[in-house]
Amino acid sequence: MADDETSPLISDGGTGFTLPRGATGFFRPKDGPLPQTDVRAFRAALHAAARAAGGTVGNVEERTYPRTFHTATVTGRAGESVVLCHAHHPWIAFTPERRYWYGEEFLAPPAWARAFTDAGFVVLSREQLAMPLSGLHPSTLTEGEWREARYHDTTTVGGALFNVWD
Repeated sequence: MADDETSPLISDGGTGFTLPRGATGFFRPKDGPLPQTDVRAFRAALHAAARAAGGTVGNVEERTYPRTFHTATVTGRAGESVVLCHAHHPWIAFTPERRYWYGEEFLAPPAWARAFTDAGFVVLSREQLAMPLSGLHPSTLTEGEWREARYHDTTTVGGALFNVWD
């Protein structure tokens, strides 16, 4: 994985990875509100992706608390794909079915996922999403985030990013 400004996981010199503030949807009020992903940009990218897939955009469901992601479907020549868009960072992931929590069920991005990167989103690989939380630097998550991960039996980075913790 490249260690650059477009990478969602930032290497800390070989001792683990860190995630930016808001990756799990949790925040401390003293740190201010979390950034918000532009839903209109996500919708526009979905339509570009559907055109590239030779298909159509299906149901788009905007995030509601406590979910950290928007969901949508793209139906193309290869069938239906479920697209997740993180609510606080411009990250895109693919899953085999629409659910309200995720662990290790992520898919490799389809070829038409390039439409998201062209629109400024970062398309996460299945390998990035399947990375064990134990690979993160301990200071990456707050004590409360680690507690939520344990409580919800979340063991992967993808499960921590795309969650319904409250």
